[in-house]
Amino acid sequence: MITRWKKQLLENSAEVFASKAGFSTDREAEIKALQAKIGEITMENDFLSKALE
Repeated sequence: MITRWKKQLLENSAEVFASKAGFSTDREAEIKALQAKIGEITMENDFLSKALE
């Protein structure tokens, strides 16, 4: 299995690293949405932890 993965990487690595950002625009949008959600949850946790004190 590892040999097959290595072969796939060697065959397709140029495509993976060819883009400027390294991610497609869909992935970038998904990452930004997840980062926003993490920030929102962090703020909620901070608020709730202060409310419990």
